[in-house]
This record gives sequence, C-alpha cells and structure tokens, in this order.
Amino acid sequence: MASSTKTLTIIVLTLAALVGSVLLLTLGPRQAPSPEHALRLPDPKSLPEFELLDQDAKRITNDWFDDQWTLVFFGFTSCPDICPATLQVLSLARAKLANEDGMRELPEILLISVDPGRDSPEILKTYVAHFGDGVSGATGSQKELQKLTTALGVYFAIEEPESIDDPGNYNVAHSAHVVVIDNHGRYHAVFSAPHTVDAFVSDLPILMQAYRR
Repeated sequence: MASSTKTLTIIVLTLAALVGSVLLLTLGPRQAPSPEHALRLPDPKSLPEFELLDQDAKRITNDWFDDQWTLVFFGFTSCPDICPATLQVLSLARAKLANEDGMRELPEILLISVDPGRDSPEILKTYVAHFGDGVSGATGSQKELQKLTTALGVYFAIEEPESIDDPGNYNVAHSAHVVVIDNHGRYHAVFSAPHTVDAFVSDLPILMQAYRR
C-alpha cells in the first residue's frame, strides 16, 4: 500500500511539474520583438556637442532632439535622385504610421545638408516643404558637420566642379543610410539603403516602443 501511495505521489508531482512548465511557457513574459530591417545599437551613443542652423535660420543644438524621435538623413538639395527619393520614402512612412492604430507618437524627419556652400536656410526651407509635415532641414559649417558625420559613421565629400568655368556645378558624394536618434538625443539605430516605406513602418514602432499590444 505504501508503495502504491509513493508511486501515485510521484506521478502527481511529475504532472504538476509538467503543467507548471507549460503555464510558464504560455503565460510567462514574452520577448520583445526585434527590428527586421534596422540595425539597433546595443547601447545608444550620445552625440557630440554641435551647432547647426535650421531652415528658419534658428540655431539647432543637441537639445533639439530631446523628447522626440528623429530620422536623420545627410544629403543636399541639388542631389538629383537619392536625396529626394529617400525623403519621399520617409515622408510616406511617417504618413502611414500616422494612420496606424496605436501609434502614439511620430518621428520627425531631419535633412542635414552636407552642402552648406549652396544650401542656405532659405533654400532648405523651400526644399523640405515639398515633403510634407514633420520634415525639417539644417546645415552648418564643415567643422560642425564633421562632428556629427564622424560620430554617426556618415561619409561625405565635396567633389571637384565639372568645369572651371562653372564652379557652382559640383556633386557631393555621401552615405545614403538613415540614422535614428532617440528621444534622449542618442544614436539609437540605423537603416541601410535601399529604403522602403514598409521597412520603416515595420521597424519604427519596435524601435520607439510606441505601439499597443
């Protein structure tokens, strides 16, 4: 009799352990989803102190990024294809996110011109206006631009004019990735080219953790 009782006890304890394991797997904390397209930094990086001018000729410093998420793209207004195409994708993604149920905040979009010789605040203001709400422009001296591009792994170089008779007709080679700055002004993630609307719509809520379960 004692042996039967012991065997029954072992069976009951084994079943209880199995049920507990199933419940733990089913009801336990779920791992947060990971972005599929963006590369998220393990530890967000603080930006160096910098000073730029925006499209209204107002000073931009590090605190401009506080309390908002920002998609930063380095380009220039005379760029024939990559820059307008990228800004269009970002603008469309932002508009699509605005219609997403549960999206509590939207990222800002900032074009930082690496062509300060031609891109005055007035030119930037006219240019970014083509891309809708939430899009701003800024530029600064080569020294200030280099601070940011070096910290964010962005390459740019002003090339020689095509003709000595037309010194203003030159190209600026630059990286095409989009940098995500978090609401504490830190380098948080990066999207590599080529860019698609769906990639940003899919990953930004995960990066920003601004979605409802």
